[in-house]
Amino acid sequence: MTPEAQQRIDHLIKENKIMVFMKGTKLMPQCGFSNNVVQILNTLGVPFETVDVLEDYEIRQGIKEYSNWPTIPQVYINGEFVGGSDILIEMYQKGELQQLVEVALAS
Repeated sequence: MTPEAQQRIDHLIKENKIMVFMKGTKLMPQCGFSNNVVQILNTLGVPFETVDVLEDYEIRQGIKEYSNWPTIPQVYINGEFVGGSDILIEMYQKGELQQLVEVALAS
């Protein structure tokens, strides 16, 4: 990963309480997994930002190295990597995601 990509990813994660690196946008997800994440966050009614990795090859490859996680989407809450679609679904079903989001938005 280039130093520039690392800096851009760092900045995006630090500047946004909830940051999603995904295929497509929150208005038009381009894969089912990304859509799952958007639907969960929309259901929670929380503000979040997205980066379309299909538009930026450097970010698409860089985020996988950054998190040491091979798949997209990737969700960061309060600067911490949470996981992808399956993990978010599981956390949502257990009520853990709501708590994590509430704490993040209160800080």
